[in-house]
Amino acid sequence: MQLRHQLIAASVVAAAALAVLAAGCGGGGSPGVANVASTTNAATTTTQNGAVAFTRCMRSNGVENFPDPPAIGARITKPTLQQLGVSDSQLRAAVSACNHLLPNAGSEPQQTTQQKRVRLADELSFASCMRNHGVNRFPDPTAQGDLSVEMVQAQGVNVHSPAVLQAVQACLPASHGALTPAKVRAAINRAGG
Repeated sequence: MQLRHQLIAASVVAAAALAVLAAGCGGGGSPGVANVASTTNAATTTTQNGAVAFTRCMRSNGVENFPDPPAIGARITKPTLQQLGVSDSQLRAAVSACNHLLPNAGSEPQQTTQQKRVRLADELSFASCMRNHGVNRFPDPTAQGDLSVEMVQAQGVNVHSPAVLQAVQACLPASHGALTPAKVRAAINRAGG
């Protein structure tokens, strides 16, 4: 269930990121640049259209509260099942019906083996730092590099406690950019409290 929700969020994030990247590449200049810009604009339009189509599909498949795609450059928030007003099985059925409308069919971009190793090492470094800063039950990421707030909470760690938040601030550099203050803040806000 958690993986499916992460894939949905990653799909929406990927679509928005592609749109932001594409929007930032447009512009005038030499004819070669104009060709790149028009190709980029087409990619942006395709990404936006895919996100809009996915949203419409989700709504027509019973997830009536599915949010509009984020504006280019807007902060992305992942809705909860409660906010969507559906059960997990309803959400999974809608995603299954609509997933084909997203770039890469809703899958995360493929990482090379080296990129996966680096990500896992960065997350292990962060987890080790958290334990060294007094959050003794902070878990290591899975072998696939998954590390979620839910995993942390399952170990009995209060992610809202000042001591944990202070350790997070101290340990963010240990993740070598894999985690950012914005990512952590968003994950904690989604965790509720």
